[in-house]
Amino acid sequence: MFYNEFTEYFDIGVCAVWLSQQDLEIHQVRFLNSVKPLSEQRGKLTDRQLIELYEWMVKARVFDQRAMKLQRQGRIGTYAPLQGQEAAQVGSAYAMGPEDWVYPSYREVGVSITRGMPMSSFFLYAMGHPRGLRQTDTNIFPVQIIIGAQCLHAVGGAWADQYSGKNSVNVAYIGDGGTSEGDFHEALNFAGVYRLPVIFFVQNNQWAISVPLEKQTASQSIAQKALAYGIEGVQVDGNDVVAVYHVMKDAVERAKQGMPVLVEAVTFRQGPHTTADDPKKYRTSEDEQSWQVRDPITRMKALLLSAELWDEEKETKLLKVAEEEVAEAYREALELEKGKLEDLFQIVTDPAPPQLASFGNGRKGGDRRW
Repeated sequence: MFYNEFTEYFDIGVCAVWLSQQDLEIHQVRFLNSVKPLSEQRGKLTDRQLIELYEWMVKARVFDQRAMKLQRQGRIGTYAPLQGQEAAQVGSAYAMGPEDWVYPSYREVGVSITRGMPMSSFFLYAMGHPRGLRQTDTNIFPVQIIIGAQCLHAVGGAWADQYSGKNSVNVAYIGDGGTSEGDFHEALNFAGVYRLPVIFFVQNNQWAISVPLEKQTASQSIAQKALAYGIEGVQVDGNDVVAVYHVMKDAVERAKQGMPVLVEAVTFRQGPHTTADDPKKYRTSEDEQSWQVRDPITRMKALLLSAELWDEEKETKLLKVAEEEVAEAYREALELEKGKLEDLFQIVTDPAPPQLASFGNGRKGGDRRW
């Protein structure tokens, strides 16, 4: 018996037995900057939707640039910029429904404001105010600092929704560096086994903190990692907001049908990992310049101009409105009363257990043991 299996192994050829990623073809979804007609580049989006996508991307960048300046002036704490990733964030958020849930990392400003979170909340968060963590009306979980943990939280939320029969999708946002964390793989495995309504949206911005993608994984893509867990996977041009929107729209529908999805949005972080980072120490100006020509806002503006949906007068007005909104959001954050330690416990539990309920009355002789 052993002899027969041995000879058969060599008769069929080694290449037919061993799995090889060279046999896998990765086709990246892209709509913009191609030879396709204008109607095909816009896909199924209306004029109004194209303009709204552009407006949200511009607002996200204006916020980002102001936040960077405020941090350098010492007015807010450490900040993780998103410049260059506006299409990935806005396009994916725009494709979701109001019933869907977002589990962000620390860089999802574009996602969150598109989903309705006030800009002032981000300033509050960067100032260390407890109110910056709490958003009960936008289906957005608090910012997750622990790398990859939000993937497990999204799986838990998806399982709960599946159990209760809700028609909603749970979306975890993570970077390419986070895909090396165990939490990411555990979440994908669990999602595949239980066929959960969850999407793992990876913003592959090429660098994690200072580790280039080729040192992060030996795979041709991050999208192909979905195959190992029996879920759907797709790679999209993350600087093409039209493509991101259509891919995410399809992903939401698949997830609602019990097909978890891993989306890899290939993009580029134009700035530092955070304001505590110096990208000049690990990447070259050539790296940055090669991606500048693929800037997501520049590409979308070109589409709008070619479709005669935009002009410089509208551009000037949009920038003015965006700058005013960001300035007002910062003023709102400054004027809010400073948070107290007990506020943290009130946010976490409702109603508070006896041990925590008495904490707020500690100055009046309550039991402060907790």
